[in-house]
Amino acid sequence: MPSRVVITGLGPVSAHGIGAQAFWDALKLGKPALTPIESFDATGFRSALAGQVKDANIRDYVPKSYRKATKVMARDTELAVIAAKLAANDASLITRGSQEDEEPIPGGFTINPTRTGCQIGAGLIAADTEELARAVVSAKDENNQFSMKKWGTLNDGASGMNNLPPLWLLKYLPNMLACHVTIVHGLEGPSNTIMGAEASAILSIGESTRVIERGSADICFTGGAESRINPLGLLRWDYSGRLAPLHDQSKVLNSIKPYDPSSAGGIMGESGGMLVIEDEQHALDRGVDIYACIEGFGAAQTPPPVFPGLFEEPEPSPCDRGLQAAIESALNDAQVQPADIDLIISLGLGVPNYDNMELGAIRSVFDTKLNSTPIYTLTNLVGNTLAGHGGLMTAAGALCLKHQMLPAGTMQFDGSDRLPTQLNESCSRTIRRVLICSGSLGGQTGALVLSQYT
Repeated sequence: MPSRVVITGLGPVSAHGIGAQAFWDALKLGKPALTPIESFDATGFRSALAGQVKDANIRDYVPKSYRKATKVMARDTELAVIAAKLAANDASLITRGSQEDEEPIPGGFTINPTRTGCQIGAGLIAADTEELARAVVSAKDENNQFSMKKWGTLNDGASGMNNLPPLWLLKYLPNMLACHVTIVHGLEGPSNTIMGAEASAILSIGESTRVIERGSADICFTGGAESRINPLGLLRWDYSGRLAPLHDQSKVLNSIKPYDPSSAGGIMGESGGMLVIEDEQHALDRGVDIYACIEGFGAAQTPPPVFPGLFEEPEPSPCDRGLQAAIESALNDAQVQPADIDLIISLGLGVPNYDNMELGAIRSVFDTKLNSTPIYTLTNLVGNTLAGHGGLMTAAGALCLKHQMLPAGTMQFDGSDRLPTQLNESCSRTIRRVLICSGSLGGQTGALVLSQYT
């Protein structure tokens, strides 16, 4: 019989703050944390607002001996490393990343490196425009145009690419997130990187769950991280047509509205959504607090995939069939029925076509049960944080189960064509199980069933 898998550590890093307590406090308030982009001038972009992580210095989250390596960390990697450290501390783990000058961790448990794995969801990391520009300008032809011959080295090429910084590529490989987390914490168990846009973290958590269930590890660091708050990253998502034309922070509430046909679109964010999960008996033996149990996992693919510039956008559909399949698979894996779910945490981008497909998938599974099952989303509060988003969603679900509360802004449908009503304040609610589900730009879908741990 497979081992039960439980969540013992949370490390959410988002525009809502750093760490589990700050994240939960923000969820109870329900206020958007979408602000004008500060890292570059976004005036000419469709949207100049984003959910930004502030006051997070990577050097504060790695041992002194590893700080030199932070120079070759992209923003995505920094977010993953910070979130992993927070999750490790929250789970009372002592690892190679535990610093000598830190306060002792109450009930600290020293991990067995060979029995500790790491699966992290990642995205296509956008290159730093300044680094890239310094090399590109050295590869112009006689007409002052970029030349591939000048860029390369073959056939008398001018080697413009050699003007990139040393070790440049090591910043932008997607597996660098898991690479640095495993090195910092000395994790020698199964490791993997999964790329599936918004579904990445859910798929990674599912993979980690399977690793533990089959006995290949006792503990896994898992989740995801990504930042597209940079010129190249924001431009790519601008081309996708999903972003709201928004420059005024005061208009966020009236512009980004999940499951509302009048919503202007979505908005970008960045996050590190990392967790520590482990074998139930292992957690009980070391006496750590448990947030929730991972009862079920499902994954599927929605045809056709959406890749702006390569394929046409799909025709509006009443149902995301891939998401429906993922949800059904997760419920089947947990051996529960839709009536057993007390809260749904979904993506809800605020992009009407995709919200309709998502809601269609949920309705196909839940039918009239949806009229009594609240739905909660995060994208209108912290932005679409892509590969890290499922980690934030899972952390939110675990916190709702732990505190037996619904966050402010939770939505309730009534079976009519009217828009859902929203809770103005957080409130107490008996929550036994939470469904976490998400589709993605590329069609990957994932779903988790979390249950209250008693």
